[in-house]
Amino acid sequence: MVTQLPEWERLDNEAKKAKKINLRQEFALDPHRFQSLSITFDKDIIFDFSRQLVTKETMRQLYDLAEAQKVREKIQDMFHGKKINITENRAVLHTALRNLSGKAVEVDGKDVMPDVKAVLSQIKDFSEKIHQKKCLGVTGKPFKNIVAIGIGGSYLGPEFVAEANRVYAKPGMKLRFLANVDGTDFAQKTEDLNPEETLMVVISKTFTTAETMMNAKTCKQWMLSSLNNHPETVKKHFVAVSTNIKAVTEFGIDPTNIFSFWDWVGGRFSVCSAVGGVPLSLYLGYENFEGLLSGAHKMDTHFIEAPLEENIPITLGLLGIWNNNFLGYNCRALLPYCQALNRFAAHIQQVDMESNGKRVNCEGKVMPITTGPVNFGEPGTNGQHSFYQLIHQGQIVPADFIGFIKPQYEVGEKSASAVDHHQELMSNFFAQPDALAFGKTEQEVREEGVPEFLVPHKTFPGNRPSSLLLFPKLTPETTGMLLAIYEHRTAVEGFIWGINSFDQWGVELGKVLGKNIRKRIQEYNGDPKKKVTEFNPSTNNLLQIFLDQGR
Repeated sequence: MVTQLPEWERLDNEAKKAKKINLRQEFALDPHRFQSLSITFDKDIIFDFSRQLVTKETMRQLYDLAEAQKVREKIQDMFHGKKINITENRAVLHTALRNLSGKAVEVDGKDVMPDVKAVLSQIKDFSEKIHQKKCLGVTGKPFKNIVAIGIGGSYLGPEFVAEANRVYAKPGMKLRFLANVDGTDFAQKTEDLNPEETLMVVISKTFTTAETMMNAKTCKQWMLSSLNNHPETVKKHFVAVSTNIKAVTEFGIDPTNIFSFWDWVGGRFSVCSAVGGVPLSLYLGYENFEGLLSGAHKMDTHFIEAPLEENIPITLGLLGIWNNNFLGYNCRALLPYCQALNRFAAHIQQVDMESNGKRVNCEGKVMPITTGPVNFGEPGTNGQHSFYQLIHQGQIVPADFIGFIKPQYEVGEKSASAVDHHQELMSNFFAQPDALAFGKTEQEVREEGVPEFLVPHKTFPGNRPSSLLLFPKLTPETTGMLLAIYEHRTAVEGFIWGINSFDQWGVELGKVLGKNIRKRIQEYNGDPKKKVTEFNPSTNNLLQIFLDQGR
């Protein structure tokens, strides 16, 4: 158990000192604090953690903890195909999906890279045929609309990447993600689409996911009714990302339009597989999907090769452990100062909380500490007018600020004497971490002439930890880097805790209970006179009301 290590005990003692840190004083005493507590990657990508409640000694002890927990060895095991997902006896190889090194990656003695390259080639060929108008709908019209049907990892990651790179989309191409089984989602996502110009991508490893299959069947019905039940509607307007070839072909999809992935790709880590590759290549072009893979591969290489002290994902993960377990801050904010990253926090919520929200370690022993802090976020500056009040003067919430030197869009008039849109945005990016770190003292408030009764209200305590990630520009490549950084942060934290970050048994119980409720609803539809009595009193009464009043 990690908490029994001497390195953990030493960090417990270090935390007592850290809680007395005054960041104003630390910066005043050490003019080189930024240089000591920052990492530069690829010359112009900067990770600044100088506003965290750490000293150089704290970081040394955190790196010692990583050594004690054999983090480097565990990273090697993951990259080399060892079955580190012990509860499902699976390898964890999302990094193989973007392995551009030319090296083999083996699972059970078989090199998986030929299969990975074959699927990438299939994606490239198919997307190019769509863009070259060689694949058309049943009425002869080219495809302009892509609807990706999936849920969880089958949509959150691809949606984040699609939104982040919308500026690079193929002209005239639309991409929608249909996830929620709520009929509103289907209605809104299809209401302005012409079925003749719409291609459906059904994403489900097993082709049995309840929400996805209900939406897929509804889309099939919509297509058939709109296209006069043309016999080739499904064949020409549907493709699938799945491993269940039998079920996909029974649905009516052409076997040549089935894109495979593998059991060593977890759903929330599947953006770089066909799960993301098919819709993203159709929307952005295969060349931009390749850019995503290239960026992720660069960060993978950094992650596996860089020393602990120069390793961004490892350092980010260790800071997460420090804030969560030693300082007691069990939430963290993801704050991209970039509107194109409006779906970033939603994706990382799943990557992190589905991975590390565990109650036992790999040996099945109950963890005596919390794992998997709550992740949330919103693009700046929107978040400043939403929840920043709390993080400045309420609870302490460690924050990651993500910014870009250059914008995706040049908007507004240029003036030598005024800031433009991006400069205004980035003014806030640089100001907010300082406000959190340094705050505003009562004395400073009084010196502004503020009435005494307002002084407590306008005082900011400061010492609120944050990190900054600064990239040159948001592109497919830097999107891939950002994706890999946070995937690997999650893995590092799991390695430190000694938990399995790559299963998700916590989602199963609700599914099982949901099947029982669904069965009861079906019985009621056949016999409305039969009363609900088989569940607990609360569910019996509420379900009965729902059934009676929803008829």
